[in-house]
Amino acid sequence: MRRNYLFLPLFFFCAATTFAQKKAVMLWFDAHANFQRLSSPDSIRHYMQKAKSVGVTDVVIDVKPITGDVLYQSQYAPYLKNWKGYEWPKQFDYLNTCIEEGHKEGLIVYAAINVFCGGHNFFNKGLIYTGHPEWQSINYTDSGFVPISKIKTKYSGMLNPANPEVQKYQLNILEELIRKHPKLDGIVLDRVRYDGMEADFSDLSRKLFEKYIGKKVTNFPQDIFSYKKEGKKSVKVPGPLYNQWVEWRASVIYNFFKDARKVAKKANPKIIFADYTGAWYPTYFEVGVNWASKKYDPSQEYQWATKKYRNYGYAELLDVYTTGCYFFEVTRKEVEEANKIRAARTEAGMNEEKAPWYSVEGSAELAMNVTKGVVPVYGGLYVEQYEKDKKQFTEAMKMCLKKTEGLMIFDLVHICEKGWWDTIKDATSNN
Repeated sequence: MRRNYLFLPLFFFCAATTFAQKKAVMLWFDAHANFQRLSSPDSIRHYMQKAKSVGVTDVVIDVKPITGDVLYQSQYAPYLKNWKGYEWPKQFDYLNTCIEEGHKEGLIVYAAINVFCGGHNFFNKGLIYTGHPEWQSINYTDSGFVPISKIKTKYSGMLNPANPEVQKYQLNILEELIRKHPKLDGIVLDRVRYDGMEADFSDLSRKLFEKYIGKKVTNFPQDIFSYKKEGKKSVKVPGPLYNQWVEWRASVIYNFFKDARKVAKKANPKIIFADYTGAWYPTYFEVGVNWASKKYDPSQEYQWATKKYRNYGYAELLDVYTTGCYFFEVTRKEVEEANKIRAARTEAGMNEEKAPWYSVEGSAELAMNVTKGVVPVYGGLYVEQYEKDKKQFTEAMKMCLKKTEGLMIFDLVHICEKGWWDTIKDATSNN
């Protein structure tokens, strides 16, 4: 079922039109949002057939949502057998059913896991509440250090990615998931990141950072950054170690990806190793992530990047990369001419800047530029941002297919609720 990304021999190009491979169209199945919808083999079969009929080629089955539970029997993580009062039937093998029914339709089937997230703060549920509260992110706010479980404006109860125990736990889950499902085509890692620039300021992170730079931090956390008031807002003021802190956090995420790829390929050498991040690269350093190629040097463009920052670009470690071009505005021109932001920028690392890369077109082009062709890039869309504007959603899908090597649609629940299956078919009909 796996897509071949190797270049074809030269003689094949004499009939390029005949042999041209369609670009991937990936549809995401969120765990919580579709928990009841996908609770039987018949339902799963229906949605796999529906997806195939409108041009979808790949499906992503979320099996480890933000609570840290998993949707299969695991020796490491708790099994999520009920959600919001609905309980799955006994003996229901969700992921294997998705793999079987997806393969019947010729679909490539991925499993997705939210890596450094261990709780849902709106429900007070998850790993940081009932299993390992000591693993949760400690955020440095303008009112001091606060455990993320106490910050109820944030729905994702993020963990500390630098904690070796957290990393080992997540790698065990990754290995187990792949070994238990040998027919699985791929794995997508999601939320392999920090909560934001405010995370993580635990004693452990301080010690690990000091080890990285080879000296004690005498004024922690102010040597990283401090806060000052500007009107009603608190603004971060970088300290003398700010850029090194940014570099160190990127090294943490990079080294985890190295380990995760090794674990995944050892469990199944044929597994497609993929990742999702947001597409807003100029501010994505705030969550500790450098998803670019090592060939790209951000220090030539951005003040926050050290010369060593490029060493922690992990695009070369991936087989597929999907990036969230999560903006209502499709073209660069729309951003330039807009008087207001049409869709709220609430994702981690986003800001209110009026920049061309805050459009589907601009962010897709940026992603292609910084990854330097070392990995196939799929432009991703968040359906809910288009509200009732089917035309804008259709144009956004077409733009992703035009500017990148594939399209990722998040999520099945929004397509079902809006009845927008036809929009996918319209956008992909010439793919």
